[in-house]
Amino acid sequence: MTLYIPMRRLKQLALAAAVAALLAGSLSAQQRFRRGGFRGQLRMATPQSFDGSFNFCRVMFRFHPYGHGGGWAVDYPRADENLSIRLSELTKTPVSHDASGEPNYVVLRLTDPELFRCPFIMMTEVGAAYFDDEEAAKLREYLLKGGFLWADDFWGSYAWSIWAGELAKVLPSHEYPIVDLPPDHPVFRTLFVVNRLPQIPSINFWMGSGGGTSEQGSDSAQPHARGIADPHGRLMVLITHNTDFGDSWEREGDDPNYFHTFSLDGYAVGIDVLLYAMTH
Repeated sequence: MTLYIPMRRLKQLALAAAVAALLAGSLSAQQRFRRGGFRGQLRMATPQSFDGSFNFCRVMFRFHPYGHGGGWAVDYPRADENLSIRLSELTKTPVSHDASGEPNYVVLRLTDPELFRCPFIMMTEVGAAYFDDEEAAKLREYLLKGGFLWADDFWGSYAWSIWAGELAKVLPSHEYPIVDLPPDHPVFRTLFVVNRLPQIPSINFWMGSGGGTSEQGSDSAQPHARGIADPHGRLMVLITHNTDFGDSWEREGDDPNYFHTFSLDGYAVGIDVLLYAMTH
């Protein structure tokens, strides 16, 4: 991947990684999770969660009976927290903080009224997602009113077929087609210049495979950036398939080699996407 990142910003990211590495060991058991479910106290969105600054909003969804993937809680909460921190460090975006000074990231359901307080929402492992009629209708309303969804971290053709089927409940494909995004799309130019989508594996796969990046072998060899635009051309859904941006944020402090190989690229794309979502 080719990125143009000013040296000053690279130094800031490297310093942030060093700090994160020191903090990672002190995370309490309440903050850790296992693949497929979160163990600990969820930070559910309430009307009091929003103060006019940026909140990372993660969508909790039900599991598809034939789905593929770990589910909505993968990478939670460290990815949400870390991307919020880097956004505040590398841009002038005001980020909401709680009383303890931590970024005020939140979890919500598609049927929660707080959905419409979030200009940006994230869903992970969407090959496992299921929407009923009410959820699909609420997500469609949210997107057409100006909201932005990023769907990330699902691998292979089977997971794609599940997600495409659920998304069609929200935005019928004959009316809102999914298209491949060109490298020069504005979403990849808001701050950092991203010329190619990186394939980012989970840190466990990367270490266990001796440096591999395609988690489903030949079936996920090529990462894709796809999207759906509204009638005015505004990108309202970003889909990153065969890559895992969430792990690049969540695991930034766990291994220096992983950080330098994947997290710099992951943050460049992540910050570009957030800035696009909040300015378009």
